[in-house]
Amino acid sequence: MTAWILLPVSLSAFSITGIWTVYAMAVMNHHVCPVENWSYNESCPPDPAEQGGPKTCCTLDNVPLISKCGSYPPESCLFSLIGNMGAFMVALICLLRYGQLLEQSRHSWVNTTALISGCTNAAGLLVVGNFQVLPLLPRKP
Repeated sequence: MTAWILLPVSLSAFSITGIWTVYAMAVMNHHVCPVENWSYNESCPPDPAEQGGPKTCCTLDNVPLISKCGSYPPESCLFSLIGNMGAFMVALICLLRYGQLLEQSRHSWVNTTALISGCTNAAGLLVVGNFQVLPLLPRKP
């Protein structure tokens, strides 16, 4: 049973590493601006640069939020994978802890509530990871 202690640690390590990888992919693909550019809207010249080049002009549409980084392919695929694996691991941790406390004859409403809230969080993570909403792109005249 002591090997199960690695599950919460691996959940944290996998999630943190995966989210930073998605962010790095989004910056390299020029889908979001880097975090170190704190002068949003002030760095924009009157005539913006061509599309597809490095983001020198950062607007509020390019702020590197987690959901924004995982909106465009190919990083959206990795974002979905991280969400699915994370949700599975969260649900597994909740079920194992629930069973562990039941085995110790601790039938309490707190244990049941923790199981329900943990599985609800896992379901929410599945929804966030799999149903990304692409922002509407402006139409060219």
